[in-house]
Amino acid sequence: MQTEQYCISKIKEQRILPLFYHDDGQVCIAVLKALYSAGIKVLEFTNRGPKALENFKQLVKERDLHMPDLLLGIGTIKTANDASDFIDAGADLLISPIFDSAVCDVAYMQKVLWIPACMTPSEIHVAASAGCTMIKLFPGNVLGTGFTEAIRPVFPGLDFLVTGGVDVNEENMNAWFKSGVCAVGLGSKLISKNVLDQKDYAAIESLTKKALQIAGSFKNS
Repeated sequence: MQTEQYCISKIKEQRILPLFYHDDGQVCIAVLKALYSAGIKVLEFTNRGPKALENFKQLVKERDLHMPDLLLGIGTIKTANDASDFIDAGADLLISPIFDSAVCDVAYMQKVLWIPACMTPSEIHVAASAGCTMIKLFPGNVLGTGFTEAIRPVFPGLDFLVTGGVDVNEENMNAWFKSGVCAVGLGSKLISKNVLDQKDYAAIESLTKKALQIAGSFKNS
């Protein structure tokens, strides 16, 4: 398990955070391989189905065997029990759609990076006061880039990740980067249900390479 600061540095370096869930463990492994082949070194598997823990354990096993430099995060963590279960399963970082003090306590005790989601300045202040240094702004399509631009000067010591409604195109992604986020979360716009149903893993790899290229171009501009 990597340190919190190392995980943050990898997210900031990559600038995109792919996220997905599927009930079929073999599909999950195939998506993992496609993302890794595209150049992904940190991703989020979401805790959004009955087989989330079982499939996450399979991903950890696959990672340990063939992708030792890959960081596996687990998202949609809303309870302390889930946080503990996935940490025990090998999660490198936790991501939540909310701020929850019990999840915060588990992450703190286990020395695991936890990224809570916030939607208001008050929530961001609470998270920062609890020791969180990376905050997820969610849902991004509701908040908009103007929110990030307004928040950044108020919380200069924090890193912001945005998830929700980010499109894989230069105009949209660059607008978010210009607003001040350090990375964008990419879910169904990167790994769509249609692509998963068709098991078109080559399409996932290709689109992921495009997203990384856009993010890298902005970083180097």
